Order: sequence, then structure tokens, then C-alpha cells
Amino acid sequence: MKVSKEFSEGLLAAIPSLRAFAFSLIGRGDRADDLVQETLMKAWAHHSSFQPGTNLRAWLYTILRNEFYSQMRKKGREIEDVDGAYSRNVGVHPDQHGHLDMADMHIALGQLPADQREALLLVAASGFSYEEAATICDVAMGTIKSRVNRARNRLAEILKVSGEGEFGPDATAEAAIARAATRK
Repeated sequence: MKVSKEFSEGLLAAIPSLRAFAFSLIGRGDRADDLVQETLMKAWAHHSSFQPGTNLRAWLYTILRNEFYSQMRKKGREIEDVDGAYSRNVGVHPDQHGHLDMADMHIALGQLPADQREALLLVAASGFSYEEAATICDVAMGTIKSRVNRARNRLAEILKVSGEGEFGPDATAEAAIARAATRK
């Protein structure tokens, strides 16, 4: 059976968001790339089971998620690095505040229970609706809403964020952004 042009273009268009989701789940670029590649190979091999007119991205995310959990079950034991102690000794720390903030966020995400992290990443980072995320995770929409809410509250607690004014760039970064905008 021949693969439609829409299907193959949809696969290509989904790669960046699949990679971002895979990296968020795994935390390593090489393993995330492997997971995305495996997802795309399975999608391509089983393209006949995709129903045109339905949400291709959600279908791909479901394949990726199922493949991730299958790999985790197969792995057995693995070094857990919830607080980032091991990764801090392996990598080089970035010297820009944005990178440091992202590192803090990554560590904080690692402290969330897997179901809450997954729901938050699907809704907040990948742009899926609550309904689509519920379909991907095979749970009720209320369950996804609850997981996202608990994840957001826990992240605010971990990152010691108490109000909206604490999000975004600090005063120094704001000044640099403003200065760069006037040069354009």
C-alpha cells in the first residue's frame, strides 16, 4: 500500500515536536533521537492503521509514548538522577541565565511523578488540548486536568515561584532584550 503525501508530510512536520517530547521524557538527545526514529519507523510500517482525517500528531505521540514505556520496562534497572547530581558532574554549566533557568526547570520536571510530568508536557509544552492529551494517555480528561494542575503547583513549589511577576526574564535580561530590539 502506498503512503499518501499528506501522511509523509505530516510525519516530517511532527519531528521537531516529537523530538522535544522525547527529550523531555528521556533527558538525553541521543536517546531522544533514537526514540523518535523508532516512532517514525513504526508509524511508517503501520501507516495503513492510521485513519486519514484524524489527528496524526496525537497518533504519533501515542506511538512514541508507548515505545518509551516499552523501552523502560525492558531496561530493568537504571541509575536514577532525580536531583541532577550525576548530570551536573557530566556536563558543562551554561553561563547564560536562560540556560540556567531551563536547567532548573528540567531538574524540577524530573522531580514530578511521571504521570504528572507527561500530562504537563503534553498540554503546556506540546500544545495538545486536555482532550487530546487524555486520548494519548488513555485516561479521562478530568484526570489530565488534575495531573496538569498538580504538576503546575508542584513546579511552583520546587522552583519557589510565588507569583506571576517571577516568570520571564529578570531586569538585566529585560534591558538586554530591549537594547537588542532597538538595534534592529
